[in-house]
Amino acid sequence: MKVLARSRLFAPLFVALTTSAWIALWMWDAGPYARYLRHASWSELPLVGAICREVPGASLTIAALLHSAAWLLMIAAMMLPTAFPLFDTFRRMTVARENRRALMALLIVGYATAWALFGIVAHGVDAALHRVADQSPNVLANSWLIGAALVALAGLYQFSSLKHRCLDKCRSPLMFITEHWRGRSARRESFLLGINHGAFCIGCCWALMLLMFAVGTGSVGWMLALGAIMSAEKNFSWGRSIGKPLGVALLAWSAWIVVQRAGIA
Repeated sequence: MKVLARSRLFAPLFVALTTSAWIALWMWDAGPYARYLRHASWSELPLVGAICREVPGASLTIAALLHSAAWLLMIAAMMLPTAFPLFDTFRRMTVARENRRALMALLIVGYATAWALFGIVAHGVDAALHRVADQSPNVLANSWLIGAALVALAGLYQFSSLKHRCLDKCRSPLMFITEHWRGRSARRESFLLGINHGAFCIGCCWALMLLMFAVGTGSVGWMLALGAIMSAEKNFSWGRSIGKPLGVALLAWSAWIVVQRAGIA
């Protein structure tokens, strides 16, 4: 009876966790510290600015910590719902184990680790592009081209075979677990299962996630829309029909950006 009660609680608790992440993002974006979600001059921020000016290296450290916290909160809100079938299947497969909570925690940590590594790379490239733009008037004046290129890249990727291979892996949680988890070195395998699934999840969604950098990483509305699209693609049978229309829409959006900017020029 206790096992059955825990099974019934898992989905509501998961929904509560995801909802809490969205509420936290909304409150963060609506509050006075919304700039933490976006690119900002750390020396201008309350309290943080004083530390950045007084402590050598503090600016870089604080920036890294705050960007990491914001990114992981976004991942919790956007990506955990897309991975729910894997987590729920793993819970049912390990329900008889005494260390099932630790195994689930390691699975989630592994999944978050994969996305954290992707976030480090994405933020690094984004920071490098901003630095180039700040130092080059020509690049800064035509920075819209970078946004248009990111939108076009996301559109083209919807038609790629790699995306669909990754989606097939994500849509078959039971098969994925049996391929990557034997239960012999249960803790290590659980962590690696999370990393492997996170890698395939990134393979599905990296191009759409890069759109966050084109429209602003602090846009909760965009996060909600992209999270809903990615969840539908992975978790619903009709999700397979989303990719191509979405790709066409993104390519049309990219072309519209180019035409609009060309008209202004």
